Amino acid sequence: MDNRKAIMESALNLFYEKGYDAVGVQEIVDCAGVTKPTLYHYFGSKRGLLETLIQVHYEELEQNIQKAADCEENLPGKLYRVARVFFDNNSSNIRVYMLMLALFYSGRKNEGYQVVSPFVQRICRMFIRIFENAADELGNMHGRQRQFAISFIGVMDYHLMMLVNDNGDSEEISVPDEQVRGVVQQFMYGIYS
Repeated sequence: MDNRKAIMESALNLFYEKGYDAVGVQEIVDCAGVTKPTLYHYFGSKRGLLETLIQVHYEELEQNIQKAADCEENLPGKLYRVARVFFDNNSSNIRVYMLMLALFYSGRKNEGYQVVSPFVQRICRMFIRIFENAADELGNMHGRQRQFAISFIGVMDYHLMMLVNDNGDSEEISVPDEQVRGVVQQFMYGIYS
């Protein structure tokens, strides 16, 4: 493994196990078997390292959500596709996902929150666009596209968090297709009722 990857893997493990704020640069480089100048060469700082970890994860997630959102299907079909992407991507990168959640729910002035917030906001905007594009299909949104998007993301987040909790320290979990379909069906039932 090259130095850059070793640093990223060590940092991710440490951030996931101890929390971003509890880990120092020295601990990361010791774990990776490199020097501080090597970390600074690749990432500039601990914050730069975190930004890179999150960015790598979110770039793939955003691309895959966009592909799923661009499909020519009705809203339930589209939501199934984006939910499948959301669950697959995040469950195969569970440490990054759980780290991101922890940082997003930290203090607003916390460095970790400041790093993850723009990524979370971009994903939210993608889901808002899905609901905006389905406004004619649903007919009952009445300006609630943002509310629907946030609610749908929240339902997916909670399901994934509970699966992680049920599976302990598993590096990767799987979300059965019937569960993804169930999440979408329950959500759509709530919209139509």
